[in-house]
Amino acid sequence: MAERRSVIPPSMRNIVERAGYVPAVEAGDFLFCAGQVGRNSDLSVIEDPEPQFEACWENLRLVLAEAGCTFADVVEMTSFHVGLSQHMETFRRVKDRLFPRSTCAWTCVGVTELAVPGLLVEIKCIALKRLV
Repeated sequence: MAERRSVIPPSMRNIVERAGYVPAVEAGDFLFCAGQVGRNSDLSVIEDPEPQFEACWENLRLVLAEAGCTFADVVEMTSFHVGLSQHMETFRRVKDRLFPRSTCAWTCVGVTELAVPGLLVEIKCIALKRLV
């Protein structure tokens, strides 16, 4: 069995206790990140779409950083969107400002709801760990 390690940024310990999953798992040369959303460390959902999208990217950045990765290490990403057509322009604008363009495979999926009411996007990804 491949060696694996749970990755939990300090600000996300309450998610592990409350929801029972870890933000990411490191296995071999890969980091598998659970879906990140736009909420604060107290787990409250940010209502305004643009700040919610920014917080989602920041939460993903925190998980990657805890494992020694950056957005540039992401090789595959899937985003799940409530109100896909309504919010895509804003989401892309935030994504293009914070995440490097054309660096990974990306699948974008429209969904009717996410785990918590008010969430508009959830992003999960796989990153290739930098070999030192």
